[in-house]
Amino acid sequence: MRSGALRRRLHHGDVDGRRNESYETSGLDGLDEPLLGNHDYDDKHSEGQKLEEIWDVERRKEHLHWMILFSNLITQWAQWIANIVLGSGSFIARLLPLLSNIQNGPNQNLSPLQEERLRNLQQRLAVPFDGSRLQHQDALKQLWRLAYPNRELPSLKSELWKDMGWQGPDPSTDFRGGGFISLENLIFFAKKYPESFQSLLHKQDGNRADWEYPFAVAGINISFMLVQMLDLQSGKPSSVAGIRFLELLGEDEMAFDILYCVAFQMMDAQWLVKRASYMEFNDVLKSTRTQLERELSLEDVSSVKDLPAYNLLRR
Repeated sequence: MRSGALRRRLHHGDVDGRRNESYETSGLDGLDEPLLGNHDYDDKHSEGQKLEEIWDVERRKEHLHWMILFSNLITQWAQWIANIVLGSGSFIARLLPLLSNIQNGPNQNLSPLQEERLRNLQQRLAVPFDGSRLQHQDALKQLWRLAYPNRELPSLKSELWKDMGWQGPDPSTDFRGGGFISLENLIFFAKKYPESFQSLLHKQDGNRADWEYPFAVAGINISFMLVQMLDLQSGKPSSVAGIRFLELLGEDEMAFDILYCVAFQMMDAQWLVKRASYMEFNDVLKSTRTQLERELSLEDVSSVKDLPAYNLLRR
């Protein structure tokens, strides 16, 4: 099957890091069911059984239920404390103020500049893509000119848009949860780091898979992933990565857009290392998020440009 055919099948919900996730379950899942698991129990044993004995059985079941819950809670706390003890003292020093921010509300400690920039960013996030708006149409045209400066601009509905990695002839149908900011992110990437942008667009680095990820749709999913990771739609980011990002936003108003470029380049680097193909995009996106969270937690990072992965970008 040709890669172009596969690109047309990729839907936003398939690679946004959510739909195909699997979760590890514990032994507590079965506690929604009766512990004895026999629905004929009352019919077979009610005759001749005293009321006190029934209550005794119920009390023992409830006691066992709470013992399991308490045991799991202790195990989780023990693992958490062990991780802290094994970590460095500097990590603990960084963790304590972050936990304090989570408890007290991160916006309480923001400077006026940070509050303004966060508000502006959240206003951008609230704008959906609207293919009928002239501004949004012009932005799509601008992206094409940046991507293909030597090619003729197609109409807003053309099969040529698939060359950029849109699913169909009408790019406006691919934005969904990404919103207008995801298009702004792609334009920023193309203008700020044109060499990296062109390399990713044309899949120039490394030994590529026969079934490659579609560039434009992947970009929309990276925007969506960052918004989730940084907890930006909650009004008051409370995740560790989100609180850390607020510090970087105070240093650079374009921190989100630059972080987007870093994440896109990091995703492609992991794609090559894992020798991934089309069907593995979701796994690569999740591992990209994990790696990005690790880099955001580093002590010596005071701006997005201090992230180790920033060095992957080329102008």
